[in-house]
Amino acid sequence: MSRRGFLALGAGATAAVGLAACSSGGNSSSGAKIGPTSPLVAQAEQARRAGNANVQSVTLDAVLSEVDLGGVQVKTWTFGDSLPGREIRVKRGEVLHALLTNRLPQPTSIHWHGLALRNDMDGVPDVTQAAVAPEGNFTYEFAVPDAGTYWFHPHVGVQLDRGLYAPLIVEDPEAGANYDSELVIVLDDWLDGTGTDPDAVLDNLRKNGMVMGGATDSAMPEMGHGAMPGMTGVGKSNVLGGDAGDVSYPYMLANGRIASAPTSFEGRAGQRIRLRLINAGGDTAFRVGVPGVAMHVTHTDGFPVVAPGGVDSVLLGMGERIDAIITVPEQGVPVLAIPEGKEAPYAQVLLHSGASRAGTANDAAVAQLKMSGIATVADFTAAPGVTLPDKKPDVTHDLTLAGPGEKYDWTINGRPFDPQSGLPIQQGQRVRLRFVNDSDMFHPMHLHGHTFQVRGANGKGPRKDTVIVLPRETVEVDFDANNPGQWLTHCHNIYHGEAGMMTVVSYVE
Repeated sequence: MSRRGFLALGAGATAAVGLAACSSGGNSSSGAKIGPTSPLVAQAEQARRAGNANVQSVTLDAVLSEVDLGGVQVKTWTFGDSLPGREIRVKRGEVLHALLTNRLPQPTSIHWHGLALRNDMDGVPDVTQAAVAPEGNFTYEFAVPDAGTYWFHPHVGVQLDRGLYAPLIVEDPEAGANYDSELVIVLDDWLDGTGTDPDAVLDNLRKNGMVMGGATDSAMPEMGHGAMPGMTGVGKSNVLGGDAGDVSYPYMLANGRIASAPTSFEGRAGQRIRLRLINAGGDTAFRVGVPGVAMHVTHTDGFPVVAPGGVDSVLLGMGERIDAIITVPEQGVPVLAIPEGKEAPYAQVLLHSGASRAGTANDAAVAQLKMSGIATVADFTAAPGVTLPDKKPDVTHDLTLAGPGEKYDWTINGRPFDPQSGLPIQQGQRVRLRFVNDSDMFHPMHLHGHTFQVRGANGKGPRKDTVIVLPRETVEVDFDANNPGQWLTHCHNIYHGEAGMMTVVSYVE
């Protein structure tokens, strides 16, 4: 079976015989919803929280900022005047106590991406909490159950496509034997403060739809294709199965910096580095690799995997994370992140090797990485310790992904997002979600509050919370309903999600 066939059941494939239930998305159950204030949510949190758990307290101020991308000054919104925001690092089993103060002109929130936390702390306005008003505050407090690479960002409008994001690293006290140091890299596509902003981009998409082409702008030399920031028609990718995105960006960032002024990491030859890669982009998938250095993938979205030997590069969709171990070579090298299928600048972090200082990547290195082999979700299998036990699903929900409509409408099961309607499930069930992509665009589909297992050729794909669904193909994922509440599932292309491609996985009694 081909790698694509491993996941692609075909958009027209027939559902397997014998499924316990199949729903097109409406709440057909008569049971009452288990909301974020339900005692069952508090009970689930109590079961996760040890009585003597250490509490880590942090403060997060969402503020208007002017940041330097590396010789490019932009006005944007950040957590605490830094881009990315300051990393939060906790240990598995600890309790995170985070006070958010909103200094922005709009309401905001924080979603803790990838964590199986308590439902009332998930940060989704109209689903789990009210948005935090300007000059207001909100305290998030929850037990952190699983080690891994995570991150946090708002869940209000298209605020994610500004600078409001930061890594959240949950350490495993038993890990570290197979590497010497860590390098966290947060990738992003950037247009805020460059003559437009994410709200204006979304307004333009809704007004004009998918307009191809655009005027040139000599003030944006790094764009490569000369389009004004935010214009559509940005290229295609065989890896992504078609269109590479809806929005053009003048800059690509790695840890808040453009490629001509990158951050760097002081390594030494032979040192084993654990790369923690996070795609915080709004509309861009990245191909990430280290020229001439093999990457040994160890985790997808925080959970351990069995992977092939060293790979040249990995595909990272919006919202996804990959952990990989590399060995520092004798000569310094860049860690490259190339926007997959887009005529846009790459991003990089320089990995020095003692006295051998890495230089910025040249065109040959970028071209080599573009032509190299690339590992995708089809190449990974969940490690035995995190593989879900074999079990037929108790309920199956189809989610048909479609768009864009005339007014840039993106839908699930023919409907725009309605926070009061969703996909009913019950505590204790094995749930199967079938993401059926009926569009010509890839969609990184994210489920809140759970980590699912992607069903591959043998049903044993990797554990993840975000998975790319290629155009005209279907991806099935399974999870155990063990975290009661109302949980969003949506496309992590921020413009698709905000234009309607979201629904609720709804626990009912």
